[in-house]
Amino acid sequence: MTATPVPSQSLSAIAQATRQAARQLAVMSTDTKNQAIEAIAKALEIATPDILAANIADCQAAEAESIPKPLYNRLKLDETKLNAAIAGVRDVGKLTDPIGAIQLHRELDDGLVLKRVTCPLGVLGVIFEARPDAVMQISSLAVKSGNGVILKGGKEAVRSCEAIVKAIHKGLSTSSVDPAVVQLLTTREETMALLQLDDYIDLIIPRGSNSFVRFVQDNTRIPVLGHADGICHGYIDRAADLQKAVEITVDAKTQYPAVCNAIETLLVHRAIAPSFLPLAAKALQERLVELRGDEATCQMIDCSAATDADWSTEYNDLILSIKIVDSLEDAINHINHYGSGHTDVIVTEDTDIAQIFLNQVDGANVFHNCSTRFADGFRYGFGAEVGISTNKLPPRGPVGLEGLVTYKYQMTGQGQVVASYSGKDAKSFTHKDLD
Repeated sequence: MTATPVPSQSLSAIAQATRQAARQLAVMSTDTKNQAIEAIAKALEIATPDILAANIADCQAAEAESIPKPLYNRLKLDETKLNAAIAGVRDVGKLTDPIGAIQLHRELDDGLVLKRVTCPLGVLGVIFEARPDAVMQISSLAVKSGNGVILKGGKEAVRSCEAIVKAIHKGLSTSSVDPAVVQLLTTREETMALLQLDDYIDLIIPRGSNSFVRFVQDNTRIPVLGHADGICHGYIDRAADLQKAVEITVDAKTQYPAVCNAIETLLVHRAIAPSFLPLAAKALQERLVELRGDEATCQMIDCSAATDADWSTEYNDLILSIKIVDSLEDAINHINHYGSGHTDVIVTEDTDIAQIFLNQVDGANVFHNCSTRFADGFRYGFGAEVGISTNKLPPRGPVGLEGLVTYKYQMTGQGQVVASYSGKDAKSFTHKDLD
């Protein structure tokens, strides 16, 4: 049995420094945090050539090691993707500050007032495979929400992550925010050690493959925010518009197949299958999608036979499994059995049918007549996201600023004691909500 790694003194010292810096950040004004975020964006722009050069080196090393194609696609960071990430940093600066919001303001008695006020979580531990753009998203969200963050990227992205964090530190050094609020770890050993830092880290956010996320969930006592699978579905109802259904299917599968909100299984109502499937198959195969179908599907289009394993597989690639169903109920039952609770869509012109689907599919994101690829924090207007959660308890779905805050109850009195509110001559509470 392998012993659990004990965090080294240096790693504990890093975590302590991050926690201390986060406590200072937690009480800073919105303007101060926004200035720091703009400083990060400017520093990233200046460092663009260095970041892209580092990413090219990472990609070359990854090709030499023949890493899986989906992982390579997440690793690659071209100028367009980098510019979009920097724009996302600035978008975070424009968002409403989530800290200090009064969620409840209640008089318990004359001169005894209770408030529930939002506050930062503290320190985030973020572990991810590839995805160097996640460093920028998460760092900006952490600063805006008043949290420190310790980042641990995969070895395949180490050069890119180092270049990005170097730029972030340069930006923060010109602001009032201590650069220690953002830290980067680079070795494999530090991953397990990080998961043991429950004295310093308040939330672990893993981003990567399903096996990777499950490993994190199984090896820490720290709360984990994340999803282990992205098995997303498209359901083409008997009342679907054919052209709309084809376009949504193609986008949901091929626009970026390596991500968790791309569909992996397509369910088609039997009544529309003869009309829809040939059109969809032609459009998908033109984009080099490998189709795997159940017996009924294979009789209608040219595709390989699907196995039971296909219904529970996240391909992250140009592969799509197809199944013909007899009813809306069959589609919902299939999704709730095999799906991962991430994102599922119905294509139909029948709004009553659509509403049943939206109500009964058990997922964090359920859509009607639009691509599953919209399940994204940036597209939702969150500025960026730290990840997508399929947990039943909130936060759920794309997690932006609101998922990085908690709240505390603050009470102010004038010497009141509980004994006055019990016994024979007990005072009564007023319990009056205040503006």
